Amino acid sequence: MGRAEQDVVRRVRFLPAALLLGGAALDWVTPPEFSATALYSVAPMVAAPLLSLRATVLTGIGACAADAALLAHFGFLGDAGGMTELASIASISVVAVVINRLLHIRDLRVRSARGIAAAVQRAVLPQPPERIGPLRIAVRYEAAQEDAQIGGDLYAVQDTPYGVRCLIGDVRGKGLDAVETVTVLLGTFRDAADHEPTLSRLAARLERTLHREGERRAGLDTLEGFTTAVLAEFPPGGDAIRLLNRGHPPPLLLTADGSARFAEPSRNALPLGLGALVAGSDSNPDSDPVDTFPFPPGSVLLLHTDGVTEARDTAGGFYDPVAGLAGRCFDGPGELLDALVDAVHRHTGRRGSDDMALLAVTRSRTVAPVPSVPSVV
Repeated sequence: MGRAEQDVVRRVRFLPAALLLGGAALDWVTPPEFSATALYSVAPMVAAPLLSLRATVLTGIGACAADAALLAHFGFLGDAGGMTELASIASISVVAVVINRLLHIRDLRVRSARGIAAAVQRAVLPQPPERIGPLRIAVRYEAAQEDAQIGGDLYAVQDTPYGVRCLIGDVRGKGLDAVETVTVLLGTFRDAADHEPTLSRLAARLERTLHREGERRAGLDTLEGFTTAVLAEFPPGGDAIRLLNRGHPPPLLLTADGSARFAEPSRNALPLGLGALVAGSDSNPDSDPVDTFPFPPGSVLLLHTDGVTEARDTAGGFYDPVAGLAGRCFDGPGELLDALVDAVHRHTGRRGSDDMALLAVTRSRTVAPVPSVPSVV
């Protein structure tokens, strides 16, 4: 159950009791020919999806007791009409209890499915280490469908002989096909990041993987399957980062003094999977543009998917992360991502229509000391 649904349940959980009290009061003050049978019948039916089994049973008993008391007060308890009325309320109360149990069983199944989805998310998108050398790392993932747990956005962080390499991407489409593409891309990245000497060649490996994946599938994926992505590389011992952007929203660079800007690519490139449309791309794996940006201590690289930049408010206005983050200081990348997620939720009123993946990398001003290991004599 989502947060909005939980808020609604909290607000209306006293409704069954209010219906019973209101029905009893209405029966008491109105002439005998008027009856609040409808309110007595509605109360257990309202309790069934909102309250526990015990509360639903008590509501049904309360409805029958209130109706019987009022029937006795007006002298109708022994009449055929009065008994029929009481039997009707009792029958509806029994049905409400059955509905409560059926909803409980469904809720258990939904919780099991959510647990499986969460396990799949941890397997497909494992949590990266919080620190690699001077770099502090944090990630967040929110699927557009609240119960889905995972969608077509992806991220990865890997320490390689060429430095720490990161990937963030957005697979075209949704559902199981998108998740399958995510797993294929992440598997390729984890293998190729350790062996390809440049980001261009790493992107070429991902390109070939998507091309093979498209040929294996039937239908539109062969023609329209693509993934927007950004590859980032933090060379060891350097004060710079290298970025390769393949049709993805540009990442943000935040400096220690609070300034924020988009790291725009020097030349636009097609998303992964569409490289065959560019003449000569197959023969030259180093054709992708790689841009270098300064990354001094205290800087933050914020990689994100379009669930951030395409988040709209009720008037249709897009969220601007540069304006939202400029001039602000955070204790670490996790705090930054928490603030960004909250800002996007406030902007959209929690009505996001796309997945949102976030990856923040901060270069610490000081490197954490490595604990010494005592020698064994």
